[in-house]
Amino acid sequence: MTRLPRMPGRLLSRAFFEAPPEHVAPRLLGKILAHRTNNGVLAGRIVEVEAYLGPHNDPPDPAAHSHRGPTPRNRVLFGPAGYAYVYAIYGRYFCANISCEVEGKAGCVLLRALEQLAGSAQMAINRGLPAGAAARELTSGPSRLCQALGLTRLTHNGLDLVDPASPLQVREDDTPADDALVTVRIGIKHAVDWPMRFVLPGHPCVSGPARMR
Repeated sequence: MTRLPRMPGRLLSRAFFEAPPEHVAPRLLGKILAHRTNNGVLAGRIVEVEAYLGPHNDPPDPAAHSHRGPTPRNRVLFGPAGYAYVYAIYGRYFCANISCEVEGKAGCVLLRALEQLAGSAQMAINRGLPAGAAARELTSGPSRLCQALGLTRLTHNGLDLVDPASPLQVREDDTPADDALVTVRIGIKHAVDWPMRFVLPGHPCVSGPARMR
């Protein structure tokens, strides 16, 4: 029997994600996103996230993909917590989210940036960058993060991130995280003043302008 590469840390529970996304998001900082691939495990520590609320909130979050209710595109968000919701932007890039809330109530956390823990050489290859590229160039920003880890909608949307058999998992290793810096969300056109972006302050992999860190 072929032995699978070992993932860092240990799995989070589904209960971790069965809460409003604005509560889950800051607790995700310092946790690990790990992807088991044919080229080994690619993993990074989560250093920046954004919360997006479901349509059951008052008012609904106009920046959330779920704000008009369930559709074939967003149905993962209305299912159980702890699943990957991956969507395409600009026709060629992807963003990865994690579903929150109990089944039937949509909500999610967008993964915006990672600090590389394993597989950085392969991440550079995936990004089309030279070996030794700066950490910020690999996984700073949601699209770079997905490209570095090789995540696509076709392959990874709907994966259970707390299933030990899943190639994509969210894990923890008890590394303490600094208190989150809370800012408004960035890169959106609606509800731009809602303070639901959470970052590890001063971390070099955090995306966006320096004034937001």
